[in-house]
Amino acid sequence: MTSAFDPLVPRPIDRPTDVPLRDALTAEQLESLDEAKIFAGPPEPADRPEWRERLRQWREDSRSRHGYTGTAYDRPAAAWASRCYTVAQVWLWDELLYSFGERRFTPERFLADAHDRFGGLDAVVLWHAYPVIGIDDRNQWDFYRDVPGIRELVGALHDAGLRVFVDYNPWDVGTRRGRDDVTELAALVADLGADGVFLDTLKKAEPELVARLEAARPGIVLEGESKLPVARIEDHSCSWAQFFADSPVPGVLRAHWYERRHMQHHVRRWHRDHSEELQSAWLNGVGVMVWEVVFGVWVGWSRRDASTVRRMVTVQRAAGDLLLHGAWTPLAQLAREAEAAGVHASRWELDDWTLWTVVNRGDDDYHGPVLPRPAAGTLIDLFAGGPAGTSVTVPARGIAALVHVAPGAAEPAWLPGLLDALRDMPHDADARFPHRLAARRHPAATTGEPEPGAVVVPAGPYVLTVRHRARETGMYQGAPYVDEWKPLAPRLHDARTLQRDGELAGPVAVAELEVTNAQFADFLDATGYRPAEGHRFLAHWVDGRPAPGTHDQPVTFVDLDDARAYCAWRGGRLPTEDEWQLAGETGRLRRGEPAVWNWTESEHSDGRTRFVMLKGGSDYCAEGSDWYVEGGRREPDYSVKLLLPGLGLARRATLGFRCAWDVPA
Repeated sequence: MTSAFDPLVPRPIDRPTDVPLRDALTAEQLESLDEAKIFAGPPEPADRPEWRERLRQWREDSRSRHGYTGTAYDRPAAAWASRCYTVAQVWLWDELLYSFGERRFTPERFLADAHDRFGGLDAVVLWHAYPVIGIDDRNQWDFYRDVPGIRELVGALHDAGLRVFVDYNPWDVGTRRGRDDVTELAALVADLGADGVFLDTLKKAEPELVARLEAARPGIVLEGESKLPVARIEDHSCSWAQFFADSPVPGVLRAHWYERRHMQHHVRRWHRDHSEELQSAWLNGVGVMVWEVVFGVWVGWSRRDASTVRRMVTVQRAAGDLLLHGAWTPLAQLAREAEAAGVHASRWELDDWTLWTVVNRGDDDYHGPVLPRPAAGTLIDLFAGGPAGTSVTVPARGIAALVHVAPGAAEPAWLPGLLDALRDMPHDADARFPHRLAARRHPAATTGEPEPGAVVVPAGPYVLTVRHRARETGMYQGAPYVDEWKPLAPRLHDARTLQRDGELAGPVAVAELEVTNAQFADFLDATGYRPAEGHRFLAHWVDGRPAPGTHDQPVTFVDLDDARAYCAWRGGRLPTEDEWQLAGETGRLRRGEPAVWNWTESEHSDGRTRFVMLKGGSDYCAEGSDWYVEGGRREPDYSVKLLLPGLGLARRATLGFRCAWDVPA
């Protein structure tokens, strides 16, 4: 089956909305503008005054129709959201935030990196369950509550001045059930002291959820994914500007125009060029989502785009009063030379000061006049670090900032400190994508003899066909949806195949069956083994021994290190993903009861994400959502990429292992 959908092109619903000009707006036209994501900027400068007037007319009409009060933005505990210019979405086990070697969270490393490259963060979304949820029956709340030190991590981020969002997955309906979602989420927010909730896959929360969260944590900030309905700007302080395509002449974000205190965060998670969304954020006075590891896939930002964020947010934080309370003129009049070169600006006026946020849509640096006429008073080029001359430089695909102080007026108190902060912050023009390679761990040499019945795979070259499900995690290297807008079926969650080739230097024997509870108990008795991190270790045993009737079942609640320790005791090691498949395709591997996924020695790390390939499938299968890890028994050629958590959370009821041995030629 083929599809006419082009994933590299914005869908019709992603595109900006034209604002009718010339004739008076009808009631129907005014109401239809409620559905816009971005109001398209008119290409003709002569049309822009009327365009701005139409935007003001729509805002007044829409607020009246919806009975807008804005009381949610008057909550003192939520006031921070209107100045939250950078928020990062981060997997709890990102190797910047968590050290597998030290077995502890390292917020100091994560924050230092964000400071050096992006100018620091205002908030962080601690992502927890997806894409590993569904591998066993743990629900989304377990993936927060069962994390040792999670409260201390939130506290450390708060101490560093950041606000913390937790994630809500409304689609989690097939794992173990506890209390209803509203009760669970409200309790979690209160327990962790979270400042906000990210509404995964949702544009908005229902009123009951809003009220319960506010009662649990007054001032809680809700941020939905994609376009927020106008009627709910009333009680949602933030929203993502995801899948928002701008017009060639930059437009205006509908939700932020409606309520200036409503903060939006531009995000294009799979894009390698972020210049357009950064320019839209800069012209609209809103923020960005910095997301460099999308569910285990490295999508790092170029040095150019990171340096743009750093300069942008430094100005936004200093001049926040202008952006929030100043008179905003989108697509302000500029010099003809600037307009012809694709340079555009917003003007923000408050008291005796005016800020111009300037962008260059062109692919060449612009050097020339920006304002239409010389301004009386003092004009300062913030990024040049001093008074602006007749010529201003706006880098290709970049930004600039001008501040005007009226004649005889004092400069704003924040200006000297801002100039100092920007002085050593040059623009980096390097737009190359910073690739990372996921390195595969090499198996250790074995010293023992294979157990009876082990399946021997001969030495030599091989070619394998691997089946898997397309997920946002990708597979071995690279991003699965580079520069795509929104991966949809048949690009998302469909069945895929790929080819792997390699060569075995010598024969390998793979155990016929998984290691059982009884065998693992013998290992503990013989060695006294205890893991460095004991959380969840053999959690299904009773008083340190296998429960009655489970001795011959595959041992579970063991992580990679536990499995490696057992295999080493047997003089072996874990089989690699390919060795497991080669042995399985002989038809001689057997499965224990109940069937469980098998660890392999195909562990990888790209320095930000650790993952491992699983084989075999399991009898457990979470139902009700495509976002779960797939379950059920699987053929030997089927693989699942599983992101590795730390602190014992990798130990699961549905994951065991078998041993392998190198066989002398």
